[in-house]
Amino acid sequence: MRDAGQPGPVDAPTGAARHPAQQHVDEIAAALRNELAMDAAGIGTWDWDPVTGTLDWDDRLVELFGYTDTGFDRTLASFAARVHPEDRDDVLAGLQHALDTGSDFASVYRIVLPGGVLRWISARGRTLTDTRGRSTRLLGAATDVTDQRGTELAVTRVLEAMPAGFYSLTPDWRFAQVNAEGERLLGVSRERLLGTVIWDAFPATVGSEFETGYRRAVETGEPVSFDAYYPPPLDGWYEVRAWPTPEGLSVYFLDVTERLRVQEQLRRSAERVATVARISTELADSLDAEVATGQVPRLVVPALADACIVSVLDQHGRPQGVSSWHADPAARELLQDYAAARAAALAAIPAVTRTLATGEVLQLTGAQSLATTPPGRPRDLLTALAPSAAVALPLRGRGHTLGLLSLLYTDGRAPTAEEVATLRDVADRVGMALDNARLYGTQRRLALELQHSMLTAPPEPDHAEIVVRYHPAAEAAAVGGDWYDAFLTAEGATTLVIGDVAGHDTAAAATMGQLRSLLRGVALGTGAGPAAVLADLDRAMDLLRLGTLVTAAVARLEQTPEEIARGVTRLRWANAGHPPPLVLHADGRVSVLAPERADLLLGVDPTRQRRESVLELRRGDTVLLYTDGLVERRDGDLDSGTARLVETLAALSGRPLQETCDLLVEHMVDDHPDDDVALVAVRLHPQDSPRPAAAGPVDVPAAVPPDPATPA
Repeated sequence: MRDAGQPGPVDAPTGAARHPAQQHVDEIAAALRNELAMDAAGIGTWDWDPVTGTLDWDDRLVELFGYTDTGFDRTLASFAARVHPEDRDDVLAGLQHALDTGSDFASVYRIVLPGGVLRWISARGRTLTDTRGRSTRLLGAATDVTDQRGTELAVTRVLEAMPAGFYSLTPDWRFAQVNAEGERLLGVSRERLLGTVIWDAFPATVGSEFETGYRRAVETGEPVSFDAYYPPPLDGWYEVRAWPTPEGLSVYFLDVTERLRVQEQLRRSAERVATVARISTELADSLDAEVATGQVPRLVVPALADACIVSVLDQHGRPQGVSSWHADPAARELLQDYAAARAAALAAIPAVTRTLATGEVLQLTGAQSLATTPPGRPRDLLTALAPSAAVALPLRGRGHTLGLLSLLYTDGRAPTAEEVATLRDVADRVGMALDNARLYGTQRRLALELQHSMLTAPPEPDHAEIVVRYHPAAEAAAVGGDWYDAFLTAEGATTLVIGDVAGHDTAAAATMGQLRSLLRGVALGTGAGPAAVLADLDRAMDLLRLGTLVTAAVARLEQTPEEIARGVTRLRWANAGHPPPLVLHADGRVSVLAPERADLLLGVDPTRQRRESVLELRRGDTVLLYTDGLVERRDGDLDSGTARLVETLAALSGRPLQETCDLLVEHMVDDHPDDDVALVAVRLHPQDSPRPAAAGPVDVPAAVPPDPATPA
């Protein structure tokens, strides 16, 4: 309660002069508020008079510096005694600078209290000057920031100990902080970086992924991550993570150049392994030399080189074939022309002939490769290809060289040691594949000659046309147990035989040759019918201990004078477990000659009685005997294959017999048959007219009597 008549703040109008007593209260209140605020913030005040040297501290500051009221002598020396020795000179110099210049004072420094306790102090001050501008007083405040400083130091220690680079940027893109690893990775001291604009310090960041990413982070307020390359002098790849902060942008970055290099090495190593695997698969799938080498350049490029040429030599060292491929489609025709031109001059290149002779790898620079190439068209074409490096490796087989693998590199690229080692492996594989292909080709030719020697041409009776076909299995050496036969008996009857010995090797072929001869001997020696011939053959196999299983079918065409007059022919046949014969009738119908119960195959029970069937044929009918390779497929059974054969044969009705057999094989057998295919077909032509020209001339043994239906 105030006294009656005592004016107060509410008694005076706004802006009116205040009573002196009230002003005193206001001043006390303001001072109290300041004191309370300073108490809450832990702030102490100081006042230094440089003229008298007196330093006044308030109680809080005396306590903060570890003095008592009587222990502090109010001198600058007492203050300096508490400042950490390492900070003392800087702090005193800062105070003197403020006095000398009339500027403000600000400093963060350490003090050492009795007992060795270390504290961090943040102090600020302002200089008072007289009318002549001379400094007369320095007033300020100080507070204990040890806890805050400890957190900052902990963060700083973490940043300094980080194995990754770190820097922060101000809103105007200036470096505000850089850790030790950042200094090392950037190759610039932090003293030079702090305060500089990043776009000026590192000009290559302008317009790069760095600038794009940093600006995106600032504009969106979202962190960004990216990998980017910085050119020399840094010449490295960096993994960068940047995130916006109230103070600007913080950036964490790692030098991942070595990691990416190792990853690229691993990728290229895996690619080399995969390339070798693909080449091995390609070579293993083909026993044809041209196919085996023709695909290699496409598989080598671009994994192991920019261009590849495979040159195959014959047994005399002369170029036999060449294939090439270039990574650049526009250069493929040019490379093909160079490969062809160089092939003609290959023997005139000393470095190449030495490589072919010694088996050593030839590595050349682009200039060396041009110098070793004969002048003229080969060198002109190679100049246009502009190689930066070249490699040549011999393709070696078993004790001899079969060709040359040539690689070209462009645009400064050169082969690494790992690539050369892989190319050596490729060359060895291609060389062995060529050798295998040639051996296979030799074996195939020999086998075909052997097969053809055993599978003789059929006879050609006057009014019957006989056609035979044989196709070896693609995966065998072109020799197996399938066979056909056609011959005339002494009475003039036409006998057709088809058979299949178990197995697909030379042993099966040898057995087939024995059986073919045995069957001929039985049929010609006894004159017996088909069933009796098969029974005698089964007993002969048992006596000779051939120890194999055989399927076979024998058909015999016979005529009596009465049948000649009626224009018909009698077909007698017997079947020992073989696919059923077919008859393509003149009217386009197809009959399957399958008995209700099939006889056993040969080699199971030589005492088993054999059955025989008879069918009357008319002129124009065609009889077809075949082995199971014509109808069997991995994805289908024998019945479905036979049904497909019947459908195909019916569709070919009316065509000449030679064409019918060719189209039949073409439709029924793919390019790589799994089994041998043999067939024999006979077509009965009219006996009351001359033999058709398409059937060819008559060809029968002299001992066989003429066709009774042929006019004398």
